[in-house]
Amino acid sequence: MTNRNMLTAVAVIATLVALGFAGKSLDNAAQAQSKNAPMFEVDPFWPKPLPNHWILGATIGIGVDSRDHIYIIHRRDTFNENTEIGAAADPVKADCCIPAPNVLEFDPDGNLVNHWGGSGEGYTWPASNHGITIDHKDNVWIGGNGRSDSHILKFTRDGKFLAEFGTPGSDTDSHSQVNFGSVAEVSIDAESNEVFVADGYRNKRVAVLDADSGEMKRYWGAYGNKPDDADLGPFVPGQEPAQQFRNPVHCAQPSNDGLVYVCDRVNNRLQVFKKDGTFVEEMFVKPNSLGDGSVWDI
Repeated sequence: MTNRNMLTAVAVIATLVALGFAGKSLDNAAQAQSKNAPMFEVDPFWPKPLPNHWILGATIGIGVDSRDHIYIIHRRDTFNENTEIGAAADPVKADCCIPAPNVLEFDPDGNLVNHWGGSGEGYTWPASNHGITIDHKDNVWIGGNGRSDSHILKFTRDGKFLAEFGTPGSDTDSHSQVNFGSVAEVSIDAESNEVFVADGYRNKRVAVLDADSGEMKRYWGAYGNKPDDADLGPFVPGQEPAQQFRNPVHCAQPSNDGLVYVCDRVNNRLQVFKKDGTFVEEMFVKPNSLGDGSVWDI
């Protein structure tokens, strides 16, 4: 069971690799991908087995700090009490197992070197934590996609609480200057010291914050439009491209080309913007995909 969950930790994110399509034909982009896309394989012995009969639930984020330490975050409430975490039941039902702490830190060799997370003084832990990002100062950012998760948390890499941006339990509002709508992911632009927020599972925007103060600096919707929270209904293949994002806005990733790549997951598209929110272009991926859509991360 431990090895199975270790494999889950390693294979936590399905990544869309979109190489070099900006300013090129999709055919050229496909050729670039076929020549340059990296290959990966699972190392079943990394990380090393967890202590204390700990196991991982739904593993929902991974990050790397300046020391090449790996941080993962998982959900401690995604187990079957009878078959998976009998040792944590009251009364105890089995010798194994116990949910690990939410955040686990591993060194490059796969040794567990720290762990933390969950409720604490001065902040509200997300109802459904989602994503973990380590910024250029080795601070840790965590969002949440639960219905009541209208906030973002910031910690030191050792788990010391630094700030809570937004008020938990706030309403959906893609024009709010202070609250969020079930954040999918946080990304960092070190050059500008800005945080790009994929906001998110309820809101329909990219929000940009000052990385130190958390102050809202700007935000935008699909094509750079003002976001609109009206229900777009289900995605229908072949329809005209929606002028708004569909929930969830699942990533907003600044890159070293000076652009921001935004995952509009259920609309099956990757939209590209300048960092000020000016729309540049878009790319559709498996455009007839239904359900949860095709563009999850980059």
